[in-house]
Amino acid sequence: MDIINSVIDFLNGIIWSNALIVLCLVTGLYFSVRTKFLQVRLIKPMVKLMFEGKDSKQGISSFQALCTALAGRVGTGNIAGTATAIYFGGPGALVWMWIIAFLGAASAYMEAALAQVWKTEIDGQYRGGPAYYIEKGMGSRWYAMVFSISTLLACGLLLPGVQANSIANAFNNVAGVPNLASGVVIAAILGLIIFGGIRRIAKVAEIIVPFMAIIYILMAFVILFVNFDKLGEVFVLIFSSAFGADATYGGIIGSAVAWGVKRGIYSNEAGQGSAPHAAAAAEVSHPAKQGLVQAFSVYIDTLFVCSATGFMILMTDCFNVFNEGTGKFLHVGASAEMQALAETQTVGPQFTQEAVSTVTGSFGGWFVAICLAFFAFTTIMAYYYQAESNVAYIFRHQDSKMRRTVTLILRLAMIVAVLYSTVATATAAWNAGDVGVGLMAWINIIALWILQKPALATLKDYEAQRKAGLDPVFDPEKIGIKNAEIWTKIAQRNKIK
Repeated sequence: MDIINSVIDFLNGIIWSNALIVLCLVTGLYFSVRTKFLQVRLIKPMVKLMFEGKDSKQGISSFQALCTALAGRVGTGNIAGTATAIYFGGPGALVWMWIIAFLGAASAYMEAALAQVWKTEIDGQYRGGPAYYIEKGMGSRWYAMVFSISTLLACGLLLPGVQANSIANAFNNVAGVPNLASGVVIAAILGLIIFGGIRRIAKVAEIIVPFMAIIYILMAFVILFVNFDKLGEVFVLIFSSAFGADATYGGIIGSAVAWGVKRGIYSNEAGQGSAPHAAAAAEVSHPAKQGLVQAFSVYIDTLFVCSATGFMILMTDCFNVFNEGTGKFLHVGASAEMQALAETQTVGPQFTQEAVSTVTGSFGGWFVAICLAFFAFTTIMAYYYQAESNVAYIFRHQDSKMRRTVTLILRLAMIVAVLYSTVATATAAWNAGDVGVGLMAWINIIALWILQKPALATLKDYEAQRKAGLDPVFDPEKIGIKNAEIWTKIAQRNKIK
């Protein structure tokens, strides 16, 4: 294990260098400018489109695709990840999470629109994602295969471990439940769902994700109401810390940026290349429709759910801040519980659990543990679907029997990986997850820069049709996009209807 952890740490240092952080920020800013800040201009159609469209034999509805993508976005990163960002970057890290979410909404549009443009039909279901649009749009099979294998490794083995590990730790913290026992339960329920394929995953996601997100945000409002007199003070602390103006946290502004961006990307996944898999499965008449829906999902993830976590722990003083450079704490929460967490240098869902407990008592620990369990579990489901989509890509030229066999192996391997990760250390799980996210982000963002022209063309075509009073319908040849044969089939089906 020591050797494995050393290798993971080494890879993390390379993949998550300042270069990737700068690339994510610059990419989000560039696409925001090129789309004329669609995340602001088109906010109304974003909300409207979430509830339009129906599923079909080949695809799922826009809302199901949104919830499936949100299942991947809303997870451990919103609870434990936000706490980690504040622990290493100070309160100001929250601002950088907001910034990367705002800019990332444009990147989310680009990748989701491309996934729709070059989706395909395999075994009677829509499949798509970066590997598909890299091959069809860029004409590069080897680069597409690199992404596909990286995603299969990340989503099938590395990323699920972070979620399962956090669930197990949360229940161990609140009730002393052995991590292995939690792992057995998680693995069993996961098996029941993923063996039902994308439709079962989508149906579970559209029920659980909205319900739990609303419940969690409502709890944040309760804490905000109880501590309303501290709201102004917390806002000043957040923004002064973000830009080095606070005396206590001014020396770690670099950490605020780095950890805010890193945890922001990990949480909202904009540009990472994971959400496009679900976006491609949606039954829509125009790629821009799902692109806009996915852009708004970034807001839901970070501006709502991550912010809820941040404000809960900051307003209740249930946070610690550790300076990695000096090895000393810049801030330790006043309660005995936070003092104990500082002594063991523990960071994670415990911060949020303590914050909620200040208002609800012992119920707080259970509330956060349950929320985290649902958030993280639906994220594991989303990861499975992303891995399955890449299995379909890698074996797309084989017969359906071969794809079913490999898919079965993937399902069993993922269940074993989830079970194992619950007894691994939290640090190992997080670091392994970061490697997966970083690999996918590097490969996908480069592809987005290369394929920006067709992605921007979908937005221009969509807005032109709306301006003409039409319900936008996609014709790839009309705007000069090639190799998008699936849209000819879709047009034929719509004529028959």
